[in-house]
Amino acid sequence: MPRPRRCRRICREPAYESFMPQGISCGEEIVLTLDEYEVIRLVDLEKLTHEQCAGQMDISRTTVTEIYESAREKLADSLVHGKILRIAGGNYRLCDGSALRYCQKACKKAGDMVSQNIPISTEPICASTKHLAGIPLRTETMYDLTKHPTGIPLCTENMCRSMKGANNMRIAVTYENGAIFQHFGHTEQFKLYDIEDGKVTAEKIMDTNGQGHGALSGFLTKAGADILICGGIGGGAQMALAEAGIKLYGGVSGMADDAVKAYLAGNLDFNPNVQCNHHGHEHGHSCGEHHCGENKHGCAGHGA
Repeated sequence: MPRPRRCRRICREPAYESFMPQGISCGEEIVLTLDEYEVIRLVDLEKLTHEQCAGQMDISRTTVTEIYESAREKLADSLVHGKILRIAGGNYRLCDGSALRYCQKACKKAGDMVSQNIPISTEPICASTKHLAGIPLRTETMYDLTKHPTGIPLCTENMCRSMKGANNMRIAVTYENGAIFQHFGHTEQFKLYDIEDGKVTAEKIMDTNGQGHGALSGFLTKAGADILICGGIGGGAQMALAEAGIKLYGGVSGMADDAVKAYLAGNLDFNPNVQCNHHGHEHGHSCGEHHCGENKHGCAGHGA
């Protein structure tokens, strides 16, 4: 028995329902479904990746790719052969505001839902029972839930990060025994610092649970990090952090607490051209001006 198709979540119905060539049409018509229209809007207009589009539409990335290829073929057929293009039908549902944590723009529907301003009674991770915007906060004890018991979508740490004021942020530091761990891809812990009005208001240490390299950017995104302070870091990880909107301060050594204090004071010593050449070497290798040998702690990322 075939698995039932998952209903695709779309932001809104299109303002224009059909397009036809100027002049003489061939008379044939192509139907672009609303879920196909939504994928084209998100990927080609909003410039979302297929993975981001999948999150917003509540479907898998492979399904997004299949829909995208089908939609592009229909658009090409309409343009090249002069066929009327009509947007209608499809297996979809209109968003009720539950995609707010994925949506990159203000969501009026979510704003309408959270205006009820219902608090959460458990201990929150964001230091208050409600977000400043009135959105119930997801707490550590409710981490596996996507909705408040009342049915209102919960605010994730990453969503809180995007709605913070300019003076509020979360700093992540690669961490080991109080010091900045010197190889981003092999770090086993991050120390997180919550900053409000230029002051540290909370600290906690999080284990990476064996995740490394590219997976760590997703780990930091889920942790709500705005800034990363680290030692050496490879080019691929730097690109992943940039795509996630996490500001990088690499090539930093010393104690983690001291580095955060220096950042807040505006005098953090870091290397904007940090590189790390640990990858693919079992023994002697270099990182910037440092020769790291076999010790994984020896790469601070300094140098041109």
